[in-house]
Amino acid sequence: MQGNMSVSVQPDNPQQNIFNKSSHPLALLFYLLFKIISLSLYLMGNFFTSSFVLIFVCCILALAFDFWTVKNVSGRYLVGMRWWSEVDDLGHNHWLFESRDPSLANTSDSYIFWTMLYATPIIWLFFAIFALFSLKFQWLLIVIIAIVLNYANYLGYSKCDADAKAKFNSSDATSQPGQFMNSLMTNFVTSSLTNRFFNR
Repeated sequence: MQGNMSVSVQPDNPQQNIFNKSSHPLALLFYLLFKIISLSLYLMGNFFTSSFVLIFVCCILALAFDFWTVKNVSGRYLVGMRWWSEVDDLGHNHWLFESRDPSLANTSDSYIFWTMLYATPIIWLFFAIFALFSLKFQWLLIVIIAIVLNYANYLGYSKCDADAKAKFNSSDATSQPGQFMNSLMTNFVTSSLTNRFFNR
């Protein structure tokens, strides 16, 4: 005797969190984590300690971890890009880029990456203006370091993104004439063989 077995199917949740949508949730986690830590230490460090030196050291460490993670890990996994610079023997600085086709990036990862990359320097710039007008110059030192590190990643990835778009757009553009010439040569050879065969 067979009984009726009911199977409950849960509908897809349209409001999935960003980590469920991400192709690399661990990379996304650390991308956001160090930014949140550095901002939280700057804003709420006084609630935990009265030592500015301790807050300064912790903020700089968090900012350094954030800079390294974004530059070497987050960009590679979330948007398929990486940048670095080298100085040659003459002292000239050269930008170097690695990238894959931007269209292959996860939409959610790409949106969060670029939004935070642009927003973070603006947030720190707002803190700089506030510290300047409130005459908190020691806190301004933290903000200046944060702006420099975040702007470096912003500048590097902006150049890398432009390089990737130019590279892949040019490859698409050059492939079209190549395909046209290949088709033209194929038609020419086919028609020549056909004419020789039927004109005998």
